Amino acid sequence: MAKYIAVAGKGGVGKTTFTALLLKQMVQQRKEISILAVDADPNANLDEALGLEVTGTISDVLEQSKDPKAIPTGMPKNIFIEYKLQQALVETKDIDLLVMGGPQGAGCYCYPNDILRKHLETIGEGYNYVVVDSEAGLEHISRRTIPHIDVMFVISDSSARGIRSARRVYELIQGLKSAVGTLYLIVTKTNTDSLELLKEEIAQTGLTLLGDIPLDPMVAEYDLAGKPLFDLPDDAVSVKAVQSILNRAGIFN
Repeated sequence: MAKYIAVAGKGGVGKTTFTALLLKQMVQQRKEISILAVDADPNANLDEALGLEVTGTISDVLEQSKDPKAIPTGMPKNIFIEYKLQQALVETKDIDLLVMGGPQGAGCYCYPNDILRKHLETIGEGYNYVVVDSEAGLEHISRRTIPHIDVMFVISDSSARGIRSARRVYELIQGLKSAVGTLYLIVTKTNTDSLELLKEEIAQTGLTLLGDIPLDPMVAEYDLAGKPLFDLPDDAVSVKAVQSILNRAGIFN
């Protein structure tokens, strides 16, 4: 059975950066595993962080399914959607990627969520690991879109506001009694004094602080140049930090 890893947190804290570097480490440390990455954020950019080209999304599939002429005669709509979802999957040697895409209609994101929830477990059966880069809100937690979560990394930047947002994620999970195994807090964009200054806020989250990712000028440099963060060198500050985090998390145990 696949192990599900989720990355959550408010917008702008570095979820996608962390997810891309986590995937980089997983590929480097375990060459023989199969990984499905899911970009479940409407503002999808995990593909760019990984250096992959996406030609179709779940939202695109749903839009096609609205056209009766697009569905072959005699084919049930649900089978058509499943077939198209397989086509939307970006397959590579190391990582496969499925992208949710933008909302349908005037901001409605319910139907794509339902489709992802229905098919993610089936698709995930073919992989050792499923890594989900979640949306800035908490819909995938409250709607239980992900079948189960073995490990969740809650990401915060080095601000009191970000840490408080991480606490709300934890409180929501506790209130829903969601099927989440282990939760960790990761603090990004830190400097020398960040963790000490945020010590009291972190203690109030209820989360285990697993590690931090120092502010890395190379991340900004790669973003500015449009270069995949997956290609950051192994000696980059952020890459080494995520390597340590993955080792401490014991995901491969």
